[in-house]
Amino acid sequence: MPPTGLAILIGAGPNTGTGIARILSSPSYSNLAVALIARSKDNLSSVKSTILKSNPQSTVECFTSDTSPKQLDSAFSEIKSHKSFANLPLKAAIYSVKHSAKKPFLEETHGAFTKAMDEYVGGAMHFAQLSIKRFFEDNGKTSLADGGVKKGTLIFTGTLGALRTNAEYSSYGASRASVRMLAQGLAKEYSALGVHVAHTIANGRIVDNGGGEDSHEVKTGKWMSADAVGREYAHLIQQDGLYVHELDLRPAQEKF
Repeated sequence: MPPTGLAILIGAGPNTGTGIARILSSPSYSNLAVALIARSKDNLSSVKSTILKSNPQSTVECFTSDTSPKQLDSAFSEIKSHKSFANLPLKAAIYSVKHSAKKPFLEETHGAFTKAMDEYVGGAMHFAQLSIKRFFEDNGKTSLADGGVKKGTLIFTGTLGALRTNAEYSSYGASRASVRMLAQGLAKEYSALGVHVAHTIANGRIVDNGGGEDSHEVKTGKWMSADAVGREYAHLIQQDGLYVHELDLRPAQEKF
């Protein structure tokens, strides 16, 4: 079955990213072609290989980029012109970049603090701009009230640090909370135009085991399956008319 649209995922790592991409590319779920973006070419090749073992017929392509505007611009341009994605509208864009920092505050430097903000928050901002522009390019800009269609779903994968932080995690908390506020602002600005913006809080360990979910830790709710996270994302992408904005994901045993 040919894919019905395109998903762009930045932060295509071996656990969460792999599970999300596997579900979105599966004909049994979203049936989307998937453009994977990450810094490491070798890691991307490994993720793609893992996905194709489960979904041999999936359309998955890899693109290297960090979160800088120049590299993101190049990646989006390459994706748009790639033959595997010809005539496919962008249905979903997912910012799932890993970000963590721990340092006593008095040892923090202005340079390191602002660098983390620029790379993580600035990257989220530019990724969102490129994604929303592509949504409108593919589906028009008519509002829902005037008969327009849903343009696409933009998802930011966050963590509990977006809600509260701990000692020595000031930089981490500031960055995570900033992306959460970015998502909220975008939802308020673009929801009526058919752009579904969601922020998820992934609180707990996420593991990928090749599409299987039979490990003791996953079954008993100690860990989350990457595929289970992927199914929640697929559900967000399918929503039309009712948009879930924030989703708290945690294994059953995780403490609040």
